Amino acid sequence: MINDDEKAAIDVIVNYVSKIDLLELVATAMNPITGIDLINRHKPDLVFLDIQMEEMNGIDILKIVGNHTKVIFCTAYSDFALDAFDYEAVDYLMKPIAFPRFMKAVQRAVSIIMAGKVAVVDSIPNDYIFIKTEQRGKLVKINYNEIDFIEGQKNYVAFHKGKEKIMTLLNLKDVEDRLPKNIFVRVHRSFIVPFHNIISIENNILRLRNRVEQVPIGTSFK
Repeated sequence: MINDDEKAAIDVIVNYVSKIDLLELVATAMNPITGIDLINRHKPDLVFLDIQMEEMNGIDILKIVGNHTKVIFCTAYSDFALDAFDYEAVDYLMKPIAFPRFMKAVQRAVSIIMAGKVAVVDSIPNDYIFIKTEQRGKLVKINYNEIDFIEGQKNYVAFHKGKEKIMTLLNLKDVEDRLPKNIFVRVHRSFIVPFHNIISIENNILRLRNRVEQVPIGTSFK
């Protein structure tokens, strides 16, 4: 989401956001009151926020919305930088903003947001799924925290856990429907991954903890 009282500034950020597959623009606002309403309504992971606006400044908005939304400040004023970081802003970009600097701030934000999701997942008690294996009549219990990633392979689905690969005749959509959305995410037509196992995202490729495999992010799953 973008909140800035200058349309030209919004247009620049909209253009930058359109170039980054990991970002999806949910709303824009040209005044802080509307901005606060949209943040509360959409609960975006990340907001690009101006500092100097008429009704209130960006620091005041950050105080109101709290830390459930990460903020990158985009401003022509350097005066508020210390205050911004005191309130845990992700970054502080000075206008005019060059795209490489914008991209660096976004990568930092993605890392922080993903780390937060991992922290939430790590606090959830172990849970499990029973799957029917290719061996007739055999069910296997797999704990969620043991799963490295899940891969669709033609007529089978493979659960990868450490050095073990457990095959089931379920299709990937059936598996996806049975898994909790706050722990697992489908990133490709052939892959489901647990949030806790994601180390980094670069060039639409996921690097996973303790795995040499690199999992692609599919175009329709961004």
